[in-house]
Amino acid sequence: MSMPKVAIVGRPNVGKSSIFNWLAGRRIAIVDDYEGVTRDRMTTLIEHEGNFFELIDTGGMGVVDSDDLTADVEAQIEVAIATADVILFVVDIRTGLMPLDSLVAERLRSIDRPIVLLANKADHDNLDISAEEFHKLGRGHLICVSAEQKRHRDELMQLIVDRLPPSSDRAVDAHMKFAIVGRRNVGKSTFVNSLAQAKRMIVSEVAGTTRDSVDVNFELDGHQFTAIDTPGLRRRRSVRTDLDYYGMHRAQRSIRRADVSLMFFDASEKISKVDKQLVGYIADEYKPCVFVVNKWDLYHDEMPTERWVKYLRSQFPTMQYAPIAFITGQTGKNIKALLNHSQMLFKQARERTSTGRLNRIVQAAIEHQEPPMFQNRRPKIYYATQVSTEPPTIVLMCNDPKGFAPDYRRFLLSVLRDNLPFSEVPIKMYLQKREQRDPTAPPEVDQENERVS
Repeated sequence: MSMPKVAIVGRPNVGKSSIFNWLAGRRIAIVDDYEGVTRDRMTTLIEHEGNFFELIDTGGMGVVDSDDLTADVEAQIEVAIATADVILFVVDIRTGLMPLDSLVAERLRSIDRPIVLLANKADHDNLDISAEEFHKLGRGHLICVSAEQKRHRDELMQLIVDRLPPSSDRAVDAHMKFAIVGRRNVGKSTFVNSLAQAKRMIVSEVAGTTRDSVDVNFELDGHQFTAIDTPGLRRRRSVRTDLDYYGMHRAQRSIRRADVSLMFFDASEKISKVDKQLVGYIADEYKPCVFVVNKWDLYHDEMPTERWVKYLRSQFPTMQYAPIAFITGQTGKNIKALLNHSQMLFKQARERTSTGRLNRIVQAAIEHQEPPMFQNRRPKIYYATQVSTEPPTIVLMCNDPKGFAPDYRRFLLSVLRDNLPFSEVPIKMYLQKREQRDPTAPPEVDQENERVS
């Protein structure tokens, strides 16, 4: 099961980032009275009474950004809402109900997931009566909180945990969906057409739930697949003045929907900025990925597979784990092998490992190479646990996350990748603070955590 997600949304300047920092137990997001300070999605791992979830901060809905980034901010908000299991709708009890609050509520009207309405800045009990007017919004359970005064944190955390989907609701589906992404003319359409021509395949084409994408459903050797075909993207001088700006967002939505991404390259073309943008987004979403070099047979003599592998590894150093496939879409060569490998990645992302095995691996890694000293003391890892799948997410409880240098974190991640059944898929690894006095005690609520991937 994947990690549950909780998104914080609302108009500008209601204290969303303050709520985020308050629940996280430390300052992560920038807090300021200026509208539009938060632009990108910020995420952190939260634990409450043994329940883990990912908390997401977003920019203000409806803000007009002075740097002309409004569309980017709105796109990030859309992603947060689309992927969240629970939504925290924040309003400001001091300013009262504002027209933009009603517009946010209207935008959430079609959301079929639990919503908690937070009347923030209720620093004193005598302000709570002012929250009654927010019932007019008709969105979610209302609770008065104060991030600044740390008021009603436990009650809010319990409301969130009670609304997280139970594990049974997040059970895995054996039907794999993969997104076909890449620039124009790299052979994506030819690849999709070859699916219909392959032996023992039953194919149907239907309109996808994502606008301007097409879902191709087919069966191969008894396994069900859905190929999400996306519009090709072209090189462009200015993404903001080109319709391909919207094509990029459609491709991003398809990547989020998919279990595995097939990133297509043309064997005759150099890797472009668009390619790097797409791969970057796949990495940001922690999606398993196969680099697919198409039209390989036509250019094999000019650039053999070994050179292509070296070239791809040099261009995408953070994706060294991603497998590389060489196909010919026109003839169908190696396509079945590509689908089988994609199925392997699909299964890897859903694998679980036992806590005992995980801790033995971590302990062996530490014995082989201790973390360097930090501020005259040795950083310690107390224990490790896998808290979710898709992507595999591992939490290392330690005395101080800051004590683990980036090089040592990468070392730990490489050890996990080499010894666990996740060798070709992205792994989330969190270093999370826990008091040393009782190694068997559960983690405290106000923790410090950092993510490594």
